[in-house]
Amino acid sequence: MVPEICITAENSLAVQHYPCTGNALQEVPLVMLHGWGCDNRIWQPLLPLLNQHLHIITLDLPGFGDSLPACPESEEQLLALMEAALPGCCLLLGWSLGGMLATAFAARYPQRVNGLVTVAANACFSQRDNWQTAMPAATFDDFYRFFARQPHDCLKRFHGLQARGDVSAMSVLKHLRAAFAVAEEQVPDWQRALQLLTVMDNRSALRALRVPGLHVFGENDSLVPAAAAAAVGELNSRQRSIVLEGAGHAMPVSCPEALAETVLAFLQRSRYSFGKERVAESFGRAAASYDQAARLQKRVGQLLMEKLPAGLQPGCIVDIGCGTGFLTRQLKQKYPSASVIGLDLAEGMLQFSRSDSAAADHWVCGDAECLPLADNSVDLVFSSLTFQWCTELPTLASELERVLAPGGIVAFSSLCDGTLHELRRAWSAVDGYIHVNRFVDRREWQAALSATGLACRQLETVPEVLYYDEVLHLLRELKDIGAHNINSGQNRTLTGRRQLLTMIQAYESAQRKDGRLPATWQVLYGLATLENSEHQ
Repeated sequence: MVPEICITAENSLAVQHYPCTGNALQEVPLVMLHGWGCDNRIWQPLLPLLNQHLHIITLDLPGFGDSLPACPESEEQLLALMEAALPGCCLLLGWSLGGMLATAFAARYPQRVNGLVTVAANACFSQRDNWQTAMPAATFDDFYRFFARQPHDCLKRFHGLQARGDVSAMSVLKHLRAAFAVAEEQVPDWQRALQLLTVMDNRSALRALRVPGLHVFGENDSLVPAAAAAAVGELNSRQRSIVLEGAGHAMPVSCPEALAETVLAFLQRSRYSFGKERVAESFGRAAASYDQAARLQKRVGQLLMEKLPAGLQPGCIVDIGCGTGFLTRQLKQKYPSASVIGLDLAEGMLQFSRSDSAAADHWVCGDAECLPLADNSVDLVFSSLTFQWCTELPTLASELERVLAPGGIVAFSSLCDGTLHELRRAWSAVDGYIHVNRFVDRREWQAALSATGLACRQLETVPEVLYYDEVLHLLRELKDIGAHNINSGQNRTLTGRRQLLTMIQAYESAQRKDGRLPATWQVLYGLATLENSEHQ
């Protein structure tokens, strides 16, 4: 594969471009950052596997590969060089030192990064207080001094360390030694990169990450222990960590097929991820217009209310995703003796709902996947068209089980796969970006609930079709209820008039004989009860 190589006068970093060779998974390019002791060629076994699905950019660090010597004095200076060289929005895949730099970049410039994958990258490369899942500091210091004295011999030793423990150790070692050597003029930059490894501490960066992240570790890695996977996961529960069996440090060389499969599966899913902060902001801004525009939400909420079992006498009710309090008020009227809690992620919505003091006994700002409620404290969990904004159904189901009192009931509605398929199809005629949220199917709900002590009494999908005179009316309604596109895979630039007209023309192909345009919503209704009381 022959890339287009670019080194600008403003930046010393060499950037190699590889346009997608097949159908692009998304328009945003994947930027690949190599580790110490090599250059962009470390990606050659992996590159064709990913390039079928993604536009790819590889970047050489200062003094490595085709980049010019630069000798940045600090992490901040190196990140600034990267910031100038990288596109306005990208996905990041970094290996070893490249993974640590990718993490630091994603934390520093979150608006520039749609997703992050690190491979064999630790939070701290060598051990320090409160971080022992790393290389012993004395071992790293010896290595640092060895490179200063004998860089060529040290690099050969490093190749051996990267191959050690891998099921393909001999072929990995042969590949590394044939591909990579250090030239005399590169030694200062390589030495400074080693120095950077001694001081980099990504623990705060990992805690702060809001972009979707996957961190891949090798089971037999002699440089970054596999135990770091759990330690990294503890820093930020929303970052995924996995361990590849039988792999050492040089995973791009030793197991490119398994690594490519892992990366692509993650990127496919992360296109539809969104930060809870963005969800809260979106719905908070829509508080004043919500009730007037929420015709589907009101209809579904009423139908869910009718599905509540007769004779129910709950002592405590929580309405999760209460919004403006429209349904919370009805729950209070239906069960006047119950203590009713209105809970929502969006403080803007709660400010609106609090104006009706009789609608609930308490208004609480909280996340359905981390409920600020005591164990066994709720008799009825009610939630209408909120759970589709939850990113981890198993976590949600566990939280519902935790707060539910023995004999309690969960009544919910959500949206399923197939929702707004007309809009999704119309946008697909324009580009490969994400314009419509991902909705899971009924089987995922069934699996999440079955893994807990909750027993499903009802789980059915009912299509609801609303009709519009114009596509713009649908888009305006989605915006007025706060449910417009906030996915990571969205186009971060403004949609042009030509793109919008192309989408509208594609949507109008679904026009009915009366000239109206359908929008389909696949609504899931669920009733579940606590099957046992083991969690008391």
